Formats: sequence, C-alpha cells, structure tokens
Amino acid sequence: MRRIKLAAALPALALLAACGGEPADEDVADLDTPETASEQMAAHQALEAGAFADLKLGAKIVGPQGPEVMGTLSNAEGNFADIRSFVACPAGMDPCDPKTAPDGTVYTYVHVVYPGEDNEGGSGAGEGNDSSDIESASAFKMTRPAHGFTGAVGYSKLEAIAAIGRKADVIVTCDDGALVWSVEAGAGGNQWEQAEPLTFYWQSTLPPAGPAEAYAIDANFTTANGPGPYPAAKAGVANACDKTP
Repeated sequence: MRRIKLAAALPALALLAACGGEPADEDVADLDTPETASEQMAAHQALEAGAFADLKLGAKIVGPQGPEVMGTLSNAEGNFADIRSFVACPAGMDPCDPKTAPDGTVYTYVHVVYPGEDNEGGSGAGEGNDSSDIESASAFKMTRPAHGFTGAVGYSKLEAIAAIGRKADVIVTCDDGALVWSVEAGAGGNQWEQAEPLTFYWQSTLPPAGPAEAYAIDANFTTANGPGPYPAAKAGVANACDKTP
C-alpha cells in the first residue's frame, strides 16, 4: 500500500474562489515526521499530492450526460453523498475529444464530493437525501483499479482546510490498484461532514469508457457506492499503483 500524508496548518480560509489560487505547498502541507517503521516506509514511498488549484486544464470531455456526470453515493440504508465528476484534457485542448486527441494525452479525472447533499434539489442526493445527517466522512475512494494512473493525484487543499479546520490531514493510498483519499479529523476533532464539498483528482493516460460504479465514500461508519467516469483497462498501459512494493 502506498501512503501519502499531508498536514495543513493555516488560519481558517474560505472555499476556493473561481479566480483565486491556493496557498503554496510549503505553506499548507508538510509530510509528517515518521515515527514507526511502517510510517518510515510509507514516507519513503510517498508521492507528492498536488493542489487542485494549481492544475492547468483544458476543455472537458462531453459524454452522453454532458460535460459533467452527476450521481449519488448510496447503499441500502440511503444516500450518503452527491458526487459531480468530469474529465478534462490538458490546457489548450479544446474540444477535448479522445477520438482525435494525440497519443500520450493525459486526462484529469475530477470528483467533487458533497457528504449528504449539495443543497441542489435536482442533482444527486439533493432533497432525496434519506440518510441520517453526515457527522463524519472519513474517505473517498475508488472501488476498481485506476487504469492508466500516472502517479499524479491530489485534492483541493483550501476546501480541506475550510471543511476540517486549521489542521487538515489527507492520506492518499494505493489499495489493490485503486486510489483512496482518507480524510482524518482536524484539530479539536473537526470532521469532514454534511454539505462540505471536497474536490479530488487523479490523472490517467486513458480516457473514460463511460460512467461506472467505481467510486465510494466512507461516512457514518458505512460505505456508500456510486458512479463516475472511469477508464477501461488497456493492454500495455501501466497503473502507477501497481509499482508499489
């Protein structure tokens, strides 16, 4: 398992504005000092998790559902989160069409996850949210291998700080070829909870084959699954998670 741990310590910040940037990595994230042997090994294997605001993205892929895929992460108990996803080409590519994109194009998969709901009645869980109030969401994760994963992965650091508080810990792991973003409690036990959006991303050399039940949230001590854009496996295309010792 590959583990990446980032700690953020800043005054309380507002959510990322559309035209604003995020603080420099050295201001918001430092790799914790490893203490145990397992932590030392994890630190040795760690990859840098980038800031979503630093990405330079081009146009979004327009699929059967349009440029964004809206969905719900749910289980038999009810709906536990809204998820809004899209896949973008590199900056300067417009339109973003995998059929005409050159070989080697890197696609950025972006997932905006709202525990409970996003307060939009017409999308995802919305007014149909029938789970209990989300008091603690501890992870967003893939439930299938991250085909074509390049090793580039990250999240919105400002959103994490706004949701969790002055100390935001996000641990990124590779688990059996899939990606997991674990969101730990901040200072004072502040949790990622109801209607606090967090944006996660990962990059792949493969375009989406379509929406698939490939994503999940761990919330209120249960797991809820749902759809998002997902690439099909292709012979000869590596997954950086598979390089984990």
